[in-house]
Parts: sequence; structure tokens; C-alpha cells
Amino acid sequence: MAAVPGAARAPGTPRKKAAVAGPGKAVNREPAEISKLEKYLTVITESLADDKGEDIVVLDLTGRASFADRMVIATGIADRQISAMATHLERKLGEAGLKRVLIEGANGSDWVLIDAGDIVVHLFKTDARAQYGLERMWGADLDVPPGGAPEAE
Repeated sequence: MAAVPGAARAPGTPRKKAAVAGPGKAVNREPAEISKLEKYLTVITESLADDKGEDIVVLDLTGRASFADRMVIATGIADRQISAMATHLERKLGEAGLKRVLIEGANGSDWVLIDAGDIVVHLFKTDARAQYGLERMWGADLDVPPGGAPEAE
């Protein structure tokens, strides 16, 4: 019996089987402790600003996403700058007490993802940031008020 329904029928590795089977039961997670969240956000935004990151945006995802409470998005000019920003961020978060920081794409791409637990950081080149449009996807301007419907134009 498979741990994920439908996974036994899917070909490939267990991870691929789980992906094919789709999401399981929704997991409700507790929001992060605000003082720690603010401390790490300060470290992140100051580090990105020190490294000449542009258009730094912090989005509040509390209650809207199960994977994080905050999302930080910034733009870099070149691969090398983005990679350096990610490396510096990892080191500074470690110094601030956050030991488990995962980095994806830091070896020369136009999008680097940094998973700092309750905070997810996206570092983009300008074109990639416009293409993926995370601010439009996760921004507060798309929220519908509780019990309300979106306004008709």
C-alpha cells in the first residue's frame, strides 16, 4: 500500500510518484514567532541592500500560503551579483542564528531561490522577474475581502 494515494500506479522514483499523485491532505502550520521573523527579515533586507539589490519587496503570506509567512523578492543585474547576494545572505542568516538555509539555482541562473524556513527569498534578473510576476501572483492587491466578492469594473 502506497503512502500517497495513486503513487503506486505512477512510474519513476518515489518523489516523482508523489508528484504525480498530487497534493495530500492540507497541513495547517502555525505562523512563525513575529520577533524572530522580523529579526530575520531585517537581516535579509539589509544584506540585499548592502549587495546593491534593487526593488526589494516583502510580501506577507501569513494565512495565504502553507510554505512560508513572508516572501522577499529582489532584482540583481548579473548572475555573479545574484550568486554573491545568495552566498552573503546564507552567511548572515547563519550568524543571526538561522542554520538551515537552502539555496537553489545559485550557480549561474536568472532566478535563485533561498528557503529560510518561514521566509522565502527570490533573487531575479530583471527580465525573469517580469516574466514570473510573483508580486502579481502573491501581492495583496489580488486579495478578496473576507465574505466579499471581487469588485466588478
